[in-house]
Amino acid sequence: MVLTKGRVKLRRISGAAIGLLLISIIISPAQSAEIMRCSHELPPDNHIAKVIDQWAVEIETLTENAIDVQINGAGSLVQASRNAAAVKAGEIECAFSMNSEWTSTLPLMDVTLEPFALRNVEILEKWDESDAAHLLEEKIKETGLTNIAWLFTTWRTAITSKGKFLVKPGDFDGIRIQGLGPISNSSFTAMGAAAVDMSDIEAVEALKQGELDAGLTNVSSALSARYFDVQNHVTILPLLTIFYNGYLNSEWYNGLSEANRQAIQEASDKAALWAIEASEISAAAAPRLLEEEGMRVHIATPAEVEALKNIMRPAFTDAFLKATGIEGAELIELVENIM
Repeated sequence: MVLTKGRVKLRRISGAAIGLLLISIIISPAQSAEIMRCSHELPPDNHIAKVIDQWAVEIETLTENAIDVQINGAGSLVQASRNAAAVKAGEIECAFSMNSEWTSTLPLMDVTLEPFALRNVEILEKWDESDAAHLLEEKIKETGLTNIAWLFTTWRTAITSKGKFLVKPGDFDGIRIQGLGPISNSSFTAMGAAAVDMSDIEAVEALKQGELDAGLTNVSSALSARYFDVQNHVTILPLLTIFYNGYLNSEWYNGLSEANRQAIQEASDKAALWAIEASEISAAAAPRLLEEEGMRVHIATPAEVEALKNIMRPAFTDAFLKATGIEGAELIELVENIM
């Protein structure tokens, strides 16, 4: 009788143990998943924000959920100006930053803002494997970060205004225009404009309040940020190229398995192409959609581009080389070799 009770008790214990084992098997993947918190400043409806979301899903798919990618957009986790510092400090694992966010710490990143340099999609398609990209990746690595993606927003720039188009160099004299940092701003200063650094959201509000006269953004953002609510003219031209580069905390990244590192790189390579495709689709549709919103649209002619380039590029080059020295000269040459 005691033996029977012992057997019953043993069976109950064994059953409980098996149940706990099954539960642990079920929940262990979620518990062991690497958390990858990622910050960016883009609003959710932006086409690059959607590419980043797709990239996150691809990483989780390729790693079979061994990495849990948590995307925090619109500056909801970390302010844009602190993204790189937060990743380096290990507060978060990942972020995407725009060119201008690097100006004070790594001014070489402003190279794609050189006026009329990266002027077509074919150049952007060659960027990932270029010596210029590799040089920048090495410089980023020196800061304790690992660059894993270059997401270009488009090579088409929109200069918005009210009452008239801003096309000729003389049109910019005395104009208060949205800026992208001191190096890029020098191009506009050379034409007599006063550039003020601010994001698209800040610029639209400043235009509304009369604190700015003109906006400067990529053609897709002229639509998504609703510049048409406060401006009625837009000039579209291949002035500068803005990117959001994705990067990771190097210590965290190097601690991953080789398979997971490869998965992140594979997803990032795909995202670079997705970004170009999405940007081209968005940019192609933007002029018509801006017109439908009541804006008058002007596509700059080759002669107009040349007149602007003759003033803007020398001013940019001078400011860029003052900030970057010999490395900057080398980088400009590497970018020209892509063309």
